[in-house]
Amino acid sequence: MLLVAGHPELDGHDSGPGHPERAARLPAAMRGLSDAGLNDAIVRLEPRRATLGELSRVHPLPYLEALRAFCEAGGGQLDPDTSAVPGSWDTTLLAAGGVLAAVEALAAGEGEAAFVLARPPGHHALADQPMGFCLVNNVAVAAAVLAERGEKVAVVDWDVHHGNGTQDIFWNDPRVLYVSTHQWPLYPGTGRAEETGGPAARGTTLNVPLPAGATGDVLLAAFEGVVAEAVDSFGPTWVLVSAGFDAHRADTLAGLELTAGDFAALAARVRRFAPVAGRVVAVLEGGYDLDALRLSVGATAAALLGERYVPEPASSGGPGAEVLERVRRAQEEATAR
Repeated sequence: MLLVAGHPELDGHDSGPGHPERAARLPAAMRGLSDAGLNDAIVRLEPRRATLGELSRVHPLPYLEALRAFCEAGGGQLDPDTSAVPGSWDTTLLAAGGVLAAVEALAAGEGEAAFVLARPPGHHALADQPMGFCLVNNVAVAAAVLAERGEKVAVVDWDVHHGNGTQDIFWNDPRVLYVSTHQWPLYPGTGRAEETGGPAARGTTLNVPLPAGATGDVLLAAFEGVVAEAVDSFGPTWVLVSAGFDAHRADTLAGLELTAGDFAALAARVRRFAPVAGRVVAVLEGGYDLDALRLSVGATAAALLGERYVPEPASSGGPGAEVLERVRRAQEEATAR
């Protein structure tokens, strides 16, 4: 069974007119699950709000209190890309709480995998700063909670933008492996291959920065090669996926050329990174073309269950293969120190 957290009817976050990170994303993602024929395989998780104590594993309490007060006072622009309204605070609690609920349910043996359809996304949020449409780092909160319980967590981020917030939060934390494939150069400007972790966590950050035009075969080669090697060496007990779908060729915010078929292949490979069934949670990050989002979510969810749903052929032939050797060298240098 696939556990699904996501409640569009409770979504009170409004990014403003014309903003790509809009409320229509969640219904589109939900339709993707239906299109994939997964209705009978889905168990819906009850809404659950993260507590301040849980959020404070990552975000200092003064930041959280200031964010709540900002929303309660009417909200506004937090930066040129990121805004909040009064309903954003509760929606943010539900987003982070959905990931925690998924972890708890899987730990209790209630499913094979989980997909959290959350907004706002989270992987750009720093410990004390919102940015890039993100207010709270949903995946990082769950990873920190798991790490405190003695788990080893691999975070795999295939959003087209580098998850600078997640990388920064776990930069010097050997309990969490952070892996990102992303277009580079692109917002937010981080994620070079040479960024490999802090003094206490050498090699636990792995970045695969790809040029515009890269196709799914290059990402899959990374997952089968240098990423798989890093994951195997790390030995995670849980795998969390920052599942952004803005690397799809139809998404206008970036320039990678992936299809829904590529996301199916990536999800199938990530599923094998987990030591046992029931230890993979995918969490929605980016993805702003609604049709691409619908197809990609369906393909990913099916693959997490070991099912085949490939509504678009996988892509191939783009640039970027030469990056993988540079990533491998950077990792070897980091772990040799």
